[in-house]
Amino acid sequence: MAPLEGDILRAPTASPPNAKTPVGQLLLGVFPGSSPATRLGAPVKLFLSVMRFVRLSVPAYAASVFFAVAYTATLLMPRGISQTEAKDFLECLVPLFANTCLLANAVSPDRKQNTFWKLVALSCTLLLAGRLITTYQALVLHSSAANLFPWNIFPFLHMIPLIAAAALVPHHADGRDSLRYGFLDLLLLTCFWVYLYVFAIVAWETAWPDPARALQWKINAFIIQSVLVTGALGLLCVTAKGAWRFVYANLAGATALYSAGPVAVYLLKLGNADAIRDMAYVLSLLWIAVTGATARTLLLAPRSEAKRAPELHWRGWLSMLTVLSLPLLAGWATFAADSPIPIRRFRAMATLLAIFVCTALAFFRQYLVHLDRTKLVKQLSASLDNVSRLQTQFMQSEKLASLGQLAAGAAHEINNPLAAILGYTDVLLAENPPATRVHSLGEKIQDQARRTKNLVTNLLSFARQAPGEKQLLDLHTVLDSATRLRKVDAHNKSIRIEIEGRNTVLPAVRGDPNQLLQVFHHLIGNALDAMDTTGGVLLIRALAEKNSVIIEFSDTGPGLKDPGRVFDPFYTTKPIGKATGLGLSICYGIVQEHGGSIVGFNRPEGGCTFRVELPAVLASLPRLPLAPVSRGSN
Repeated sequence: MAPLEGDILRAPTASPPNAKTPVGQLLLGVFPGSSPATRLGAPVKLFLSVMRFVRLSVPAYAASVFFAVAYTATLLMPRGISQTEAKDFLECLVPLFANTCLLANAVSPDRKQNTFWKLVALSCTLLLAGRLITTYQALVLHSSAANLFPWNIFPFLHMIPLIAAAALVPHHADGRDSLRYGFLDLLLLTCFWVYLYVFAIVAWETAWPDPARALQWKINAFIIQSVLVTGALGLLCVTAKGAWRFVYANLAGATALYSAGPVAVYLLKLGNADAIRDMAYVLSLLWIAVTGATARTLLLAPRSEAKRAPELHWRGWLSMLTVLSLPLLAGWATFAADSPIPIRRFRAMATLLAIFVCTALAFFRQYLVHLDRTKLVKQLSASLDNVSRLQTQFMQSEKLASLGQLAAGAAHEINNPLAAILGYTDVLLAENPPATRVHSLGEKIQDQARRTKNLVTNLLSFARQAPGEKQLLDLHTVLDSATRLRKVDAHNKSIRIEIEGRNTVLPAVRGDPNQLLQVFHHLIGNALDAMDTTGGVLLIRALAEKNSVIIEFSDTGPGLKDPGRVFDPFYTTKPIGKATGLGLSICYGIVQEHGGSIVGFNRPEGGCTFRVELPAVLASLPRLPLAPVSRGSN
């Protein structure tokens, strides 16, 4: 027999080389396919695995044997109150023991697997509830089982959690959340089975009392339930592999054993019916308890499949079939069944109530599905919009990169005639006295040529794509470069740029001059755009504060509409085509990379301020050696 997948005694499948020693042959027989290094630790692993199996499973096995022997002893006792009390006590204690063994498995990280074991334990709990009510009626109220309505429905409903547990298919791992609507599916299934119980059994117990017909319908419904649950677990046993096949096979066997007792008594007309039925009840619960205890020693990991069959959406089909079957049952009960008129009226009223409840649940489930799908569609639409904007931004970035290369090439070409102009200007200034008109014009030409050369140099620095290494910087220099690049735009828009603290000595900052130039350039550009139509003043303040250098850009524009979102990607208040909404997010990333922070806020007097804070590099002065002091000196 092949070892169980995930079993504690699992053996590798590779073919090992022949061992030359008896000890090696023994290890190869126990652990085939293992390497020599692995074989040395194989006996230790085997011992630890066996000890773990003994620690987790043997107590449950011993308790199961104890319950089985004790219950058999109660059946052999003389009939009387003592035997009934002892037998009923054990019949109530065994489901509790089974629940303990089952719920010990509901602590795994897999939510579907935990729900599976909880549903199986819920089935045992319903059996316990029915047995407690039966015991109370028999021992306290001294009533027969026929007078238990509506409490005798609990044993009939205990199969519903098993059907729901089988429908989970916990041995399959999928990315979908199959438990999203599980509660509604279980509730709909419960309502349908309650309706079947009322339709088939309660009608003959209340509307037209007939114990024989009620018992016959009860046995028929019990057989249908048992075949359905056993067949579902058997199908899972065939499709599953490894440890899950072991679990499904044992649960199917326990369900079949529980069903075989009452069915055999009814069909074969066996004597001592109560003993046979109760013994099947106890043994099936002990079988489930042993299965739960053994499952703790197995690796019940869900199996992911590379090729999965298309999903059949059986839950939606089940809801539809449940609702559509109700009128068919009512029509059969009214026109085809040979039932008394009170039975027909009772079933018609039960069907109308069931149609209302099941249809409401089905429509509520579809409403939740509609909300979920609508939310997914909105998220997909938002994702597509973001992808489209990102694609547009990538295309614009490529265009800007090409434009930057073109600008860099043009700047290099402009530098050559500028160098010639400066050279000829030096010749003019050297050949003409200072008091002449030619010398004065030469000085003006020289100043404008040097200004143009500085602008070209700044343009080359800004257009460089590859970031340079971080170095010690004077932020005054970077700020002056960014201001000169934007001075023409400010002049055309009637905006005055003022720099406060230009003569203040700032600590050095370690950073990339090109990236910081990009940040300052963009912040100045945003301020100019905000005051485009009204004009105003842009105040730039540079100051040192503790261990940081702070640069503030304050404008007199309308301010920020949503200060909390200004650094979000693709967020912009500018017209379409004028901005992409990525500038401030890029500035935020650059400042964060430099270990600083950037915030934007509105001022009470109007306008907004962007505050950039960068860590300063404090100068370390060398420590001078102290001159020795002679003892005789003053």
